[in-house]
Amino acid sequence: MIALDDDAARIDIARVHGWLASSYWSPGIERSLVERAVAGSHCLGAYDEEAEQRGFARMITDRATFAWLADVWVDEGWRGQGIGRAMVRWFLDHPDYANIRRVGLVTADAHGVYAALGFTPLLRPERYMERLSPAFAALLDQAR
Repeated sequence: MIALDDDAARIDIARVHGWLASSYWSPGIERSLVERAVAGSHCLGAYDEEAEQRGFARMITDRATFAWLADVWVDEGWRGQGIGRAMVRWFLDHPDYANIRRVGLVTADAHGVYAALGFTPLLRPERYMERLSPAFAALLDQAR
């Protein structure tokens, strides 16, 4: 049984840092950067019956018009049980986000998970741009 909780005090920063530092989207990320990201986001943890954190996700938003879903992670031994989908659904159903006009995300390998929750490819990709710091762009190039 997994419980979802957005109490920031329960987030295990060391564990989240380890997960994110091993991810394809933020390889080697510094703990201080994870701490700042967590502090500036609405975070959600997934906890087992012993209150050990098994998942993490965060939403970055103005809580009015736009939200960005980021860092959805489920501990490897707990994957395939719908925990990631439940965390995303929790945010989408949350009163602060239910009427947001646009929720964005980036994924390399979970398109099916997000499509089942109503996410689609960009309607107008030619309008989207991004600006990466040179260091982050180089890191992503190395991770390919």
